Amino acid sequence: MQARASVLIVDDDPLHLRIYGWIIEAAGYRALPAEVRYAGVDIPTEPVDLVLLDYHLEGQRSAVDIAKVIHERLPDAPVIVLSDAPMLPEDIAPLVQGFVRKGDPAKLVEKLHKLLQSCPVEISP
Repeated sequence: MQARASVLIVDDDPLHLRIYGWIIEAAGYRALPAEVRYAGVDIPTEPVDLVLLDYHLEGQRSAVDIAKVIHERLPDAPVIVLSDAPMLPEDIAPLVQGFVRKGDPAKLVEKLHKLLQSCPVEISP
């Protein structure tokens, strides 16, 4: 039986977590929201197939800091950065596998499909 791939959404805005969660669920994946608080974020212990990380975060921890934590805890999960910037910021580029500008859900879904094709999830019957 094929399970839905899970996408961890890391953002400091609860509304963005819901919006991106809807987009991810509509694309056929399971959305796992993780709200960034002032001092950091709780990364789930369950398996995650891909991480969607907002670049502009409020608080003491930057997206680069959070990306490093994600790599420590979820080393096999590719990371896509979401940003208003016209291109991928240089400071986070070495830590991620993709970039999508905010406001383009079709491009986001296309990037999700592309990165998740290489990591299918199987569940034993």
